[in-house]
Amino acid sequence: MKESLKLKKRQLLRNNEYYTMQNEFDNLYNKSCNNKKFTDLMQYIISENNILLAYRNIKKNKGSTTVGTDNLDISFFKDMETEEFVERIQNKLANCMPKSVRRVEIPKHKGSVETRPLGIPCIEDRIIQQCIKQVLEPISEAKFHKHSYGFRPNRSTEHAIARSMFLMNKNKLHYVVDIDVKGFFDNVNHSKLKRQMWNLGIQDKNLISIIGKILKSEIQGIGVPTKGTPQGGIISPLLSNIVLNELDWWVSSQWETFGTKHKYGSESNKYREIKKSNLKEVWLVRYADDFKIFCRDYKNAQKIYNATRFWLKERLDLDISPDKSKITNLRKNYTEFLGFKLMVKSKRNKYVCQSRMCNKAKKNTINKLKEQIKRIQKHANSKEVLKLNSMILGSHNYYNSATYISLDFSEINFLVKKTLEIRLKQLISDNPKFSETYKRLYGNYNGKIRTISDVTIFPIYGCKTKPPMNFSQDICNYTKQGREKIHKNLSTFKFLIDYLLRDSNENNTAEFNDNRISLIAGQYGKCYITGLDLEIGNMECHHKKQKCDGGTDEYKNLVWIRGEAHKIIHCTKRDTIEKYLGLLALDEKGLKRVNSLRKLVGNSVI
Repeated sequence: MKESLKLKKRQLLRNNEYYTMQNEFDNLYNKSCNNKKFTDLMQYIISENNILLAYRNIKKNKGSTTVGTDNLDISFFKDMETEEFVERIQNKLANCMPKSVRRVEIPKHKGSVETRPLGIPCIEDRIIQQCIKQVLEPISEAKFHKHSYGFRPNRSTEHAIARSMFLMNKNKLHYVVDIDVKGFFDNVNHSKLKRQMWNLGIQDKNLISIIGKILKSEIQGIGVPTKGTPQGGIISPLLSNIVLNELDWWVSSQWETFGTKHKYGSESNKYREIKKSNLKEVWLVRYADDFKIFCRDYKNAQKIYNATRFWLKERLDLDISPDKSKITNLRKNYTEFLGFKLMVKSKRNKYVCQSRMCNKAKKNTINKLKEQIKRIQKHANSKEVLKLNSMILGSHNYYNSATYISLDFSEINFLVKKTLEIRLKQLISDNPKFSETYKRLYGNYNGKIRTISDVTIFPIYGCKTKPPMNFSQDICNYTKQGREKIHKNLSTFKFLIDYLLRDSNENNTAEFNDNRISLIAGQYGKCYITGLDLEIGNMECHHKKQKCDGGTDEYKNLVWIRGEAHKIIHCTKRDTIEKYLGLLALDEKGLKRVNSLRKLVGNSVI
């Protein structure tokens, strides 16, 4: 799962490069770092490449197949010509009137009675929100605090947990203030949010007007909201971070970024000196609306608790939930954060952080696995067993940061294996079928092997602690040095992508133009048949199944090949075939590929 997340991060950056938007985003980030005021951001938002990039990013998202109140999904634009699609979105942005938002209630956790309201915009409005998000994100990232981790590029819950453990272990901060904002996403003040955007430098009045209309989109069955950013909207997470960014910097200014007249050589020297003052030592770790403030003693914790409560009410017009907000002495009690529970215990004359799955997370994991086992009992096929494996692996990857996670999963295994043995007794085989993933991740475990439908189930108990890593602050999507840690540039064949962007045929569909760019990168600029470099003027994007025979513009139906290779696929005369076979000098693999493509267009094999 972590490997797939890394690939996703790289893919998002590659998408920026495919549509030559990376330089634009870098410039916006750099200007924002220098406190530039942006009064004409719409020129970037309505640009053709930004719109096509938004289409690509939305299309790759699983939610693209979810319909809004108009019952349309991403497939509505699939066969639309590129020029028509771009003009449609540009016109919509010029006179933005968002459609109503579909209201959906989902359980907060698997099997939970509590629900979380989602607002799902129509697909066209989602593309518009993505266009805006792509331009606002680099500007906002330059101004966001370094210790907020939710809904931001390259950051994850692991980094928030790692930072919390660091403050408990290294800084010896053993009192934590938990503040639970009451219905945060439903209570964001629209006027304050727009002022906060203005203060960040986003001062394009046309854009702020559009965002105002998005915030006030009618919610089906409820009406026009007067406050809140509905969860489910593409731009909502970014807007929620803009709201709470002010809180980050206020808490930080109390200690971490407190300004001093004297310039110290290092931060450690600065903190050593200000500890002699009456300042309260406080450190914030935030993940979306879930945040913790770490303190050294109870007295300071009590002061910052009250100060934060008043500040949230006065500055952001947000109330806290008194039942869920509290001060915890970490030497005596656990504090819960993002599905983990953390406390410090004495070890070799010092206190160290010990972490486990919180009780609610453990219960939800057990229920989730048992539900999947019931599904396998009803539908005993490899697809359902693989889904169970993905759940086990996903839980291991998420919670393996906990120091005592092996004990937690041993308990989960003990409770789940009874259901597994009783319900699937007739289906379990003792004949193992170890996949490469199983061998790599669980090959060293010697517990009982259970195989169903030729798929060996991953051991539920097979989770080892992996110390979480703090976020490396020099990673950034919007600087050249910051991207080097994430992926390598497409420099070897980027000129081909640039050419395709300039040479796009407006009569082609948006789907075709997008997929051919993605495909040329997927083939590393090489011909599918010959393996030779593709050249401008000597490359063709071939439909495996011809459009006249019902073929589509989807990615899997396309392949990039050189001009000579394209001719040998379609030609039928024997002497012409011989001519191109001599020119291409194909090996066995190349000839096999030619024949597979010839069969798809209705020609005989060579």
